[in-house]
Amino acid sequence: QVQLVESGGGLVQAGGSLRLSCAASGSIFAINTMGWYRQAPGKQRELLATITNTRYTNYADSVKGRFTISRDNAKNTVYLQMNSLKPEDTAVYYCALDMRVDGEQKKYWGQGTQVTVSS
Repeated sequence: QVQLVESGGGLVQAGGSLRLSCAASGSIFAINTMGWYRQAPGKQRELLATITNTRYTNYADSVKGRFTISRDNAKNTVYLQMNSLKPEDTAVYYCALDMRVDGEQKKYWGQGTQVTVSS
């Protein structure tokens, strides 16, 4: 079993910063991709950024230049540094881990952490 636990969410003023963390535990293979998503009320879950175990990164246009994803492979932890936050960044933020298990691609999710940006 794989578990993901996010932390670091909270309330911040517009223009401020937050750093989210997501620690993965369990049977995790070295080759994997970790990512951050968010879901605002009434909207679909949105992919924000991904990072492979070789640290190749990819970002959604909506956060490029403001958010930075990073990871510590030794700790199976992924981070999301969020700067210049806007009220529209308010959402529940989820981390995910993708890896191949027994020849099948699987995705695991964390429980989410609330980020609220006040204007």
